Amino acid sequence: MISTSLSHLAGVLGGRLVLRRDDTPDTTVSGPVDTDSRLIERGGIFVAKPGETTDGHLFVGTAIERGAVLAIVERELAEEVSQVVVDDVIEALAALARDNVARVRAAGALKIVGITGSNGKTTTKNMLARILEDEGPTVAPRASFNNEVGAPLTMLRVEDDTRFLVSEFGASAPGAIARLAGLVTPDIGVVLMVGMAHAGGFGGIESTFHAKSELVTATREGGLAVLNADDPRVAAMEPIARQRGQDVRWFGRGERAVVRALDVEVTASGTRADLVVDGQAHTLTLRVLGEHHVMNALAAIAAATALGVSAADAIARVETLEIAERWRMQPMGSDRVRIINDAYNASPDSMSAALRTLAQITGPDERTVAVLGAMSELGEYADEEHDRVGLLAVRLRIQRIVVIGPEARRMYLEAIAQGSWDGEAVFFADADAAYDYLSTELRDGDRVLVKSSNSAGLRHLGDRLGELFA
Repeated sequence: MISTSLSHLAGVLGGRLVLRRDDTPDTTVSGPVDTDSRLIERGGIFVAKPGETTDGHLFVGTAIERGAVLAIVERELAEEVSQVVVDDVIEALAALARDNVARVRAAGALKIVGITGSNGKTTTKNMLARILEDEGPTVAPRASFNNEVGAPLTMLRVEDDTRFLVSEFGASAPGAIARLAGLVTPDIGVVLMVGMAHAGGFGGIESTFHAKSELVTATREGGLAVLNADDPRVAAMEPIARQRGQDVRWFGRGERAVVRALDVEVTASGTRADLVVDGQAHTLTLRVLGEHHVMNALAAIAAATALGVSAADAIARVETLEIAERWRMQPMGSDRVRIINDAYNASPDSMSAALRTLAQITGPDERTVAVLGAMSELGEYADEEHDRVGLLAVRLRIQRIVVIGPEARRMYLEAIAQGSWDGEAVFFADADAAYDYLSTELRDGDRVLVKSSNSAGLRHLGDRLGELFA
């Protein structure tokens, strides 16, 4: 965060300033901001966020011990640290983030890119950040900091010399992206796809379309919308962009795209594609596994070249990424037994893409093994979508289908119904039981995908298997 006085900060938050020690209203603070007392650094600002199971106010003392010089709280505490008392710390966090970015932006150098989509946000964010960091100081979310807490915390890492802010915007409900993107009004809005992820929370695919289109609406007038030409719902956001005076830059595999992938080849070591960027031919060789990541790379390249980066430089920098993010198509194990740990998140679209990748990278003398857990936040669509994944696994001829957890059982039942009844499909109630099975079942030449939503916890099973067969 850039330097600000306590009085200015209290005014921005609409809070009451409580001074401690030798502080005065003119005392300045500029340390990092966090809601986790364990991560507070010396000179930092602690936001005492109430949680579902605990209350950040209980940890103000710990934050002080770690060097906090200010606490943002909802009730005055006796702790020996200056405080700003507000009605709602989450709203205060957002207000502080808005002010921080606005003051840096006023200097004229900061450019802001917002990214959303049902799948691929984190990978695209990492790819774009990797491209831009060689151009100048770049701030991007850690992991998937894309919600009402994570997005403002990322914005508060912007400093006076920051040249690029890459923000990732997730949504748990309609209006969430509008609120988060509205804090910074991006210069460029990137929409990757509209799929079934979180469809249960939105009430269906059309509601998901409206939620994702909020980013285009929140992107500044006269800015740029980077849209997926291959997704009809994303393409349907073009009129929204035009109404706001935004240019549209298309990416995809169809002829409409100005950043376009032609032939794509997927192997166990990565993905190769022929590209055309603004009429010029290029070759892309990704180390990141999966054909679907080519689309993420196209989106990142489209945004970066709009910001003045040459296509050749953008491509070369993306090619240096070895993994999209931990637990996202992360290769583990060894050449003997290769584990692909992709169990941080899952939706029907990403589950299908991961299964197709498993089939594509497995040689004729190797065996495909899919270790699958539940996809969360699908609501009334959960049964149907889990059935579809079980069916797809059989159609792709996955040779071992290991389904874990009662919420995912429909995948197993569908696989059985489709003919995988002679030991090809098995079901386990929990990850420990599955580990015991896999530790003896896996053999040389196996290529193993571990895929589920974060809530299913299979990412830790993937780690255990990766260590076992390292």
